[in-house]
Amino acid sequence: MAGNAKTIIVEQIASPIRRPPDQEATLIGLGLNKRGRRRTLKDTPQVRGMIAKVRHLVRVVEGQ
Repeated sequence: MAGNAKTIIVEQIASPIRRPPDQEATLIGLGLNKRGRRRTLKDTPQVRGMIAKVRHLVRVVEGQ
């Protein structure tokens, strides 16, 4: 990863229980699987699209 690559921190705020399987798979793809977990991810259109799909289950904590 380049030193100047933009990153975002994503935190899971809700459980995927009783959600469609594709939403649970999206959380796993983001590296999340339990409430309160945080991941630092590259700020790419693909990651932004995944966040948009599960926006009711996650929040963006910080953007750099």
